[in-house]
Amino acid sequence: MEQFIREKIKDKPLNKKRLAKKAGTAALCGVAFAVAASIVFAIFLPVINRQSKKASDGKNNNDVQTATQQSGIDDSSDAYSENGTQSTESGTSSEPSSQTYQPTLADYQAVQNQLYRVGTSATKFVVGVTGVTDATDIFNNSYETEGQGVGVILRDNGKQLIILTEKNVVDKADKLSVTFVNDMMADAALVKYDSNTGIAIISVDKSLLDDATIRAIAVAELGNSNIVSRGASVIALEANYAILTGLVTSTTNELSAQDNNYSVLTTDIASNKLQSGILINTDGQVIGLSLQDFNPAEENNTLTAVSISDLSPAIEKLESGADVPYIGITCTTVTEKIANRYNIPKGVYIKQVTMDSPAFVSGLQSGDVIVAVNNTEVSNVSAYNTQLMKQKPEDTCNLKVKRKGSNGYTEITCQVKIGVMN
Repeated sequence: MEQFIREKIKDKPLNKKRLAKKAGTAALCGVAFAVAASIVFAIFLPVINRQSKKASDGKNNNDVQTATQQSGIDDSSDAYSENGTQSTESGTSSEPSSQTYQPTLADYQAVQNQLYRVGTSATKFVVGVTGVTDATDIFNNSYETEGQGVGVILRDNGKQLIILTEKNVVDKADKLSVTFVNDMMADAALVKYDSNTGIAIISVDKSLLDDATIRAIAVAELGNSNIVSRGASVIALEANYAILTGLVTSTTNELSAQDNNYSVLTTDIASNKLQSGILINTDGQVIGLSLQDFNPAEENNTLTAVSISDLSPAIEKLESGADVPYIGITCTTVTEKIANRYNIPKGVYIKQVTMDSPAFVSGLQSGDVIVAVNNTEVSNVSAYNTQLMKQKPEDTCNLKVKRKGSNGYTEITCQVKIGVMN
């Protein structure tokens, strides 16, 4: 046992041939790497030199440009005016500033001041309308009730001022009066009203006005509300001549009414549903009406206005003393997308038929699709309403509709006697 412990393990003898072989291989690899590096460097050296030259030139140009700008000189010009402004063949030019201008509070105040100037000028065509109704109580005592609203001077025909206002203020009134911007009051007379939209036309005899009032007032210009975009600055004028400013927050909402759909302009202007007003653009043109009885707002904290462009056909009818045609349906447009998705014919889809209306009496039904009015094709609600507005009360109108049955849609014709909504 002791002999086994004392045994010594000898080192493995060195293999000199193998070591020399490994050293030679390493040397050959080093030489190959050096050759490859030299070739790559030789290829890319001209490219590196060109890029360095461009960078140097660019830096020099920028330095020159900065220096010349600081000194007020631009050496790219051929001639200069005496006051140092660059002159070219096309005229005077200047370098745009690289700094972004930050508006100040004074700038915002200047914008507000300009908007208020537009609103103040617009008050010339705004009037306050008062309707007084005589009544008696249960003890047979007489008293008066008063309704107030806002109006817009639409026309001056030389003898009368034609004013657009609200039906709920004037339709049952025994006496009507108008208050102008200079606080003068004059009696007014009802011309026509439309129960569907809640608008009315009244007139004021110009012989009742003094010269100062005639000079103080103006006729409104109706704008195109179809081109109003979200974010546009607008001004609201209310019955007490309050001027409110804000932005349009939406133009895509619609108000569904009898025989037509009306676009609605939603704003961020604080208001309530019981407050009527007029919405104008920055050019002072009327683009919308906020009406008490024709208001789509579900919330009572912001002002919404019905598109004046959509109301214009009814306004023209009333202004001429004619009634607005009525058959009594609520409807929507069947677009190509809806038609393909739900397999419905394109046209005007009837959502609901008003009880005892001309449409109801003619046999029109919910779910019918109107495709033609008096042989004129209609593909949307606007086209349908345009054809309806050509009719007169008591006229008979032929509506071509497609009605769904067990075998699909069948085309039929309904004869509708045009009426007036009471």
